[in-house]
Amino acid sequence: MTDLLQQGAAWLVGQRSRHMGRRVSYRRGLIAVEITATYGRTEYEIADAYGGRVGAEMTDFLISTTDLARSFGRPEPGDRIQADGTVYEVMDLAGQGCWRWSDPYHASLRIHAKEVG
Repeated sequence: MTDLLQQGAAWLVGQRSRHMGRRVSYRRGLIAVEITATYGRTEYEIADAYGGRVGAEMTDFLISTTDLARSFGRPEPGDRIQADGTVYEVMDLAGQGCWRWSDPYHASLRIHAKEVG
């Protein structure tokens, strides 16, 4: 029997890419590919050395797992994303890694990045 929720999640990923996505350049070293990504954001807090809380925000890019896997596999810190004339660097989010699954079926990655230029 087919998992209808998994089919629906895959359909939603396609709809998000078609109607909300933008073409971006994803680069690792000298290799760059054009893929479709959707903007997102993650807000987080970390404790400083004195117990104070510091809040920050990361720009996220939601990218189809298969689109990225064709050229790179999984995201790595230091990868670069150029979107709308701005360069972002993929970075770890407060010790939680530089990406996470965006859905329970692993159809999309949520990649954390910070504007660098």
